Amino acid sequence: MKNKIIIALAAIITITIVVSAALIYIDMNPQNNTQGTVSVTDDNGFTTEFDTVPQRIVSLAPSNTQVLYAIGVGDRVVGVTDYDKYPYDFSAWIAAGNMTSIGGFSTPNLETVASLNPDLILAANIHDSLLSNLRGLGYKVLTLNPYDVETVFNDILMVGKATGADQAATALVNSLTAEMDEIADKIAASNSVKPLVYYEVWYPPLMSAGSTSFINDVITRAGGINIFANENQQYPTVSSETIVQSNPTVILLPTNMGATDEPPFYGTIDQVKDRPGWSVISAVQNNRVVIVNGDLFAEAGPRIVEQIEVAAKALYPEIFNPT
Repeated sequence: MKNKIIIALAAIITITIVVSAALIYIDMNPQNNTQGTVSVTDDNGFTTEFDTVPQRIVSLAPSNTQVLYAIGVGDRVVGVTDYDKYPYDFSAWIAAGNMTSIGGFSTPNLETVASLNPDLILAANIHDSLLSNLRGLGYKVLTLNPYDVETVFNDILMVGKATGADQAATALVNSLTAEMDEIADKIAASNSVKPLVYYEVWYPPLMSAGSTSFINDVITRAGGINIFANENQQYPTVSSETIVQSNPTVILLPTNMGATDEPPFYGTIDQVKDRPGWSVISAVQNNRVVIVNGDLFAEAGPRIVEQIEVAAKALYPEIFNPT
C-alpha cells in the first residue's frame, strides 16, 4: 500500500512538472499559441481573421519586410522583392537559395507567391489591383499604406497583432517614440528658428513632397518647415520659380535608390546650385545643400525615426553635430 502511494505521488509530481514546463514554453513562444481567432483590419479597411499564427509570410514591399524583421518574426519570411536591401542583403540570400524572390515591387510574380504557400501576404497600396485575386485564391492579405509617423506605428502594431508578436511590436513603437521625443526635446530646448526645407523627389520635372507624404511629417518632426506643405498631392510637380521665391534654408537631395554607380537624377550639388536663378536661394548661398540616403528616405517603415534624426542633423548641425 505504501509503495502504491509513493508511486502515485511520483506520478503526480511528474505530471505537474511536465504541465508547468509546457505552460512556460507556450508563454515564452506566443507564435505557437493560437489563443483563438484574431481579427486584424488593414489600412484599406479590410478585416482579416487569423485562427492560427502565420508561419509562412511573403512581403510585397521592402518597408513591410523591415517591419517583420524589426518585430522579430523575420525567420518566418519566405519571400521578398528584388528591391529588399534592409536589414540584410537579401539578393545574396536569394542567390544562395536561402530566400525566394517574388519579383519586382510593383510587379510581383503571383505564381511564385503561390508556390511559397504563404499563410500571410503583406502588400502595399501599389498592389490594390491584385488584392481581390489573391484573396479569391484563399490567401490572407494585409495592406500597409502609411503616410506619416503615426500610421507607420499603427502598421507595426497591426503586423504584430497578426503575427502573434504584440509585445515585440509594442516595445518597438515605445522605443521609437522615445527616440523621436528625445530629438524633439533637443530642438525645442535650442529655441532655434525653424528652417525652411525643400526636399527634391525628382528632376526633371521638379517634384517635391506635399502635405500628405510621410516626408512632410519627417521634415516637420525634424523641426523644419516644408516649403510645399500647402500642396495636397503626395509628390507634386513644382516650379523652379516657386522654389526660388520660397527661399529654402536647407535643400535635401536623396541619393539613388539601390546600389548603383550612376549619378543621381539631379547630377551634382554644384549642378543644383547652378540652376538658373538658384544662386539667390539661402541654402545655396550658405552651402546648406545636403545629400541624404535615398534608400532610407524612400520607405515609410520602422526606420522613419532614423529619417527624422538624419533630417534633424541636416537642419540643426549646431545641435546634433556641434563639432
